[in-house]
Amino acid sequence: MQYFNVQGMTCQHCVKAVGEAIRELDADARVSVDLAAGQVAIDSELPVERLLRAIQDSGYDAQPAGEVR
Repeated sequence: MQYFNVQGMTCQHCVKAVGEAIRELDADARVSVDLAAGQVAIDSELPVERLLRAIQDSGYDAQPAGEVR
């Protein structure tokens, strides 16, 4: 599970945009967004760099926050 701190997400449209961007790269990815915390958790085999780029390409500022296995 990879975690990212994401700024600029404010609504369910933001949640959908981030989830769709990740699932375009990995259809089996599990994406969980905590709007209040500004955090996205992603369960995927993709490297952190690709996940981060997908979030950023969705229009949000993001930084890796760590990994939990």
